[in-house]
Amino acid sequence: MTKSLPQVDEVVTHAHAQDVELPYGAGTFALITLDNGFDHTKPNSFGPDGLGELGGVLDELRTRATNHEIVGVGITGKPFIFAVGADITGIPAITDREQALQIARAGHDTFSKISALPVPTFGFVNGASMGGGVEIALYADYRTISSDVPAYALPECFLGLVPGWGGTYLVPHLIGTEKAAQLIVTNPLSQNRMIKGPNAFELGLADRLLEPVTFLEDSLAFAAKVIQGEEVVDRAPVDTSESGWDGPLDKARAEADARTGGAAPAPYKAIELMRGARTATREEAFEAENQALAGLIMSDELRSGLYAFNLVQKRAKRPAGAPDKSLARKVTKVGVVGAGLMASQMALLFARRLKVPVILTDLDQARVDKGVAYTHDEIDKLLAKGRLSPDGANRLKALVTGSTSKDGFADADFVIEAVFEEMSVKQQVFAEVEAVVTPECVLATNTSSLDITEMAAGLAHPERVVGFHFFNPVAIMPLLEIIRGDATDDATLATAFATSRGLGKTSILVKNSPSFVVNRLLGRFMGDAGRMVDEGTPIEVVEQAFAGLTPMPPFMLISLVGPAIALHNSETLAAAFPDRFYVSPNLARIVEAKVPSFYGNDGAIDPKALELFQAPQSPVALTAEQVRERALESLADEVRRMLDEGVVQAPEDIDLAMITGAGFPFWNGGVTPLLDRTGISERVTGTRFLAPGVASVAQPG
Repeated sequence: MTKSLPQVDEVVTHAHAQDVELPYGAGTFALITLDNGFDHTKPNSFGPDGLGELGGVLDELRTRATNHEIVGVGITGKPFIFAVGADITGIPAITDREQALQIARAGHDTFSKISALPVPTFGFVNGASMGGGVEIALYADYRTISSDVPAYALPECFLGLVPGWGGTYLVPHLIGTEKAAQLIVTNPLSQNRMIKGPNAFELGLADRLLEPVTFLEDSLAFAAKVIQGEEVVDRAPVDTSESGWDGPLDKARAEADARTGGAAPAPYKAIELMRGARTATREEAFEAENQALAGLIMSDELRSGLYAFNLVQKRAKRPAGAPDKSLARKVTKVGVVGAGLMASQMALLFARRLKVPVILTDLDQARVDKGVAYTHDEIDKLLAKGRLSPDGANRLKALVTGSTSKDGFADADFVIEAVFEEMSVKQQVFAEVEAVVTPECVLATNTSSLDITEMAAGLAHPERVVGFHFFNPVAIMPLLEIIRGDATDDATLATAFATSRGLGKTSILVKNSPSFVVNRLLGRFMGDAGRMVDEGTPIEVVEQAFAGLTPMPPFMLISLVGPAIALHNSETLAAAFPDRFYVSPNLARIVEAKVPSFYGNDGAIDPKALELFQAPQSPVALTAEQVRERALESLADEVRRMLDEGVVQAPEDIDLAMITGAGFPFWNGGVTPLLDRTGISERVTGTRFLAPGVASVAQPG
């Protein structure tokens, strides 16, 4: 007996069918428009009811096509959105494999009705297309895509799934396994990289690239010519020999090993499905996808991925503990103290997103000119890529100016410092700024570790000082840690959160504490890694131990942020918590020798850097498993301490911070779900961080 699916609050994507008379006298064409009735804030997705409605419409069109009432069928989306795949909001309600199989088979059964139509079929990809939205168009005989499609992806492996409604069979048979592996495995594992419409066309996923203004009109004209035989679509042949097919998949597996360490099952399952698709019939391949989806839907990795997805989609929009937004003051001008790389990146972001004047200051004109020149060069790059018009580029350049004097801050509403990470330097900067600005002007610091309260202590208005910690690169990393000092008032805090929203950032409220959230946890993690190497574990073993746990190995991370910055962070934390934070003497030697990285140009550990290391008298070499276990235990201990101290409101904020500020993987849910499901949380702290079932299949028992 078929088990009924759980009831969920589905936003149904309707399938509106209308008859269109094709140009050139080609005949009557049925055009299906997918539309859930919302604007672009709620993209089209496919749940059980939506699939049922689409299937019914396709059944009717099959009858009409058989009766020669229509000559073709096309599918498109509402403005700006084609479809973004399955409605994943109902997945947590699925309690057994049979229900999961029903969902998997419903997608295949519905979409296959497109291929079964006895007339030519077309996918008109007019907007964002992801997951099942990519797959549904692949069931059509032909596809067009708009040149302004902003996001096209098969992101399932990022969450812990596979493209299970035909993707692992249809994509490699259309474009070959090398390109398919890039789309299905490599891009999702690269922080869920998206491609755009022109990229999808270049890969061979669409037959025609059309301009957005006349996209639908041109797509219908293309369909008319194809139906009349006046236009022929040529596609590159796919190498289906065993070596030609499996070679790229072997490379994809090696990349999955490097990125996940085998900790995430989804990419391996996707590779296995693509490998089997070479010889399987379409029906066999689709059933293999059904079985794979059913297993993954019931996995802890997917539940952790959905937990992470909800954090960045929902919790990020309503930061826990933020004051009422009505208290926020309007920001009409921004000042930036410092004109180095980080400061210049911030200036450009403020100007681009807030559309307000931004003035950079520094100690001398040469530094100021260099900072302003950087922003103008970046604007020119945007212009060259077509992301800005010439007028838009000129207006943006006019917003960013520089000066060696802070007098230009007199009418600023928000001033942020990005100077040397030294308390006395920052205190002096704020004293100079306070002498110029109005009493209501927010004074923000981009410090990554220093005490906000101490920084504000000598000011006449310490209540308007707030931590506003960006992550590098500023334009790309989503997170902003907003830190409340002891004196920071609600109006200042509300203005900081409103400004962050205007910048398009994800914000979390953080208590004033050493190194805040991300750098504190990374400091513990990198300190432990340094200690284990200093004690005798080969650096290569330590680096390999963290695949699938962190976005990159610890010494590669140290090289990215800079050994000097990493050392400063560890010294700050060790001064605050000497019982558990470690300052590596070998790292100090690297900094003293001005070695910029542990890695050489060939991407391997640089032996010259290791020559500076002093070997321990009694070396203790750990295995990769022991390294990983020890690091996870330290993270569990530090997370519990941070929660007990009230550094953030809840474990969810720590996970949100580590995902958006440090790139921790979705399939782990950040940090705490991984610690919970491995049992480390309870072993180290005596309790779980999250309630059973929140980010796993496990239920209270």
